[in-house]
Amino acid sequence: MLSRTSHDQRSHVELITVYEICRILCASLDIDRTFRAALNVLAAQMDLPRAMIVLNDTEENALRLHSSVGLSREQEARGQWQPGEGVIGHVAASGMPVVVPDVAQAAEFIDRTGAFSAQDGHMMAFVVVPLKTDKAVVGALAAQREVRGGARLSDDQRFLTMVASLLAQAAQLHDAVRDEHQRLQLETTRLQKALKREPRGRYALDNVVGESKPMQQVFVEVHQAAPSRATVLLRGESGTGKEAIARAIHFLSPRKDAAFIKVNCAALTESLLESELFGHEKGAFTGAAGERKGRFELAHGGTLFLDEIGDVSPAFQAKLLRVLQEREFERVGGSKAVKVDVRLICATNRDLEKMVQRGEYRADLYYRINVVSIFLPPLRERRADIPALVAHFIDRYNKENRRALKVSPEAMKVLTSCYWPGNVRELENCIERTATMIQGDTIRDFAFPCKSNRCLTQTLHFLDKADAVAAVGTPPASAVPSVPLPMPTRHAPAEEEAPGDDSVTRIGPTQRLPAGSAAASASSEPPEGERERLIWAMEQCGWVQAKAARLLRVTPRQLGYALQKNRIEVRKF
Repeated sequence: MLSRTSHDQRSHVELITVYEICRILCASLDIDRTFRAALNVLAAQMDLPRAMIVLNDTEENALRLHSSVGLSREQEARGQWQPGEGVIGHVAASGMPVVVPDVAQAAEFIDRTGAFSAQDGHMMAFVVVPLKTDKAVVGALAAQREVRGGARLSDDQRFLTMVASLLAQAAQLHDAVRDEHQRLQLETTRLQKALKREPRGRYALDNVVGESKPMQQVFVEVHQAAPSRATVLLRGESGTGKEAIARAIHFLSPRKDAAFIKVNCAALTESLLESELFGHEKGAFTGAAGERKGRFELAHGGTLFLDEIGDVSPAFQAKLLRVLQEREFERVGGSKAVKVDVRLICATNRDLEKMVQRGEYRADLYYRINVVSIFLPPLRERRADIPALVAHFIDRYNKENRRALKVSPEAMKVLTSCYWPGNVRELENCIERTATMIQGDTIRDFAFPCKSNRCLTQTLHFLDKADAVAAVGTPPASAVPSVPLPMPTRHAPAEEEAPGDDSVTRIGPTQRLPAGSAAASASSEPPEGERERLIWAMEQCGWVQAKAARLLRVTPRQLGYALQKNRIEVRKF
């Protein structure tokens, strides 16, 4: 095999270097990191001992050293030039490259850093090329080479010009993203200030009920994101109203007159989901009697809402990623590419970040859909909206069923005190179930299933842990927390008071629990953690304070003080 000539070898090295620099610059918009990495590759591959990137500082009307390789921190700190000063200033002002064959013989060479000066016994060349964009010169790329036999500085100038073009594009993109980020921050600040000045509910959405501060923040973000074409990812627990927010975004956008198509990704298998989203050709599979358009085609010009996007399979994630990147797809059984213009809104109650870390979700798809994230608060964090939601559901029920129901203040107090793990959907179902079964025109507190121990939520979300202990055996000592509970005890029985301290009731290892209790059978070595012990006891007793007080051998009043001190919300059903 014939060996490569010197020119071929250099061309091969240049190609590899350009590829590595392109890969680095495309990996991130952080030019502080990517520029340094690009200079390291440049110095290592092209045998350049020192190189630096100088960018324009528009605020001070000067040129400052941004990144370098082969320079100390002290030398980097001295890297500043005035416009037109020295070789660096001349290149940045004129936009033309300059090659200094010997810095010792060049009067125009000014070494501000002190790193590129002449060296005894060595002929050092200095090559400077501009960083030019379509609009202006944003800086310069400079490198130093020792001139030896056969060195061709013209080749260095040509190659560094290519690299400088890549660096200039990265710097221009970074500035554009930074300016857009600042604009969005200013717009967000303006909207937040306007929200504080205006009456509550100014940013309300027609199809969403919410006057609390968390929901008003959501409304601000919806109004801000709706006019753009950016992909929106709705995050939040199940039942928080992600579909209603998606509809609000669509009807506030310029696409409001086009179609709003929704797909539940968790309700379909992978093959059915592919056919549902992309459509299929005639004869693509058994039962495909004709051509069928998919949801992407039906949503052309409008909005496509993909609910439960975190539940799609890894194989389908790759197919979906291609559609999001190219904005085109092929129908099942077809070979013709179909282009679409669709605004995508996704929703999930999964922790996508943890799924990406575990390798269960593609990172590139995550970055594609997580452009604008809107977090919907659970109902327990926006209790101020419960009365308005109840009124909305009751009014709709009355219209649909020709009734005149109303909710008593005592019943409203029960609703606002519940934990609502199912969020708005659970509240809606509770209202409809109670309204259907009530006799009369007033819903009172005793009408709710939780008052007669028939609440399905308590059964589903808070199972008796004593049954779990009996099923799996005795848990470790950490299952039973134990610490002192500071509270007044002057009304407590003598046997419940801590000896030598009339202000603290201790629930510790020496205290004997009632015989036959779940705690007594679960562990004889209680661990530490007052808050954990309180929560454990309340969950053991179904969040009934009187039972939990007997389990911990304190009075209900003492337990109430401890719950209040530790800021533990009592869940009611």
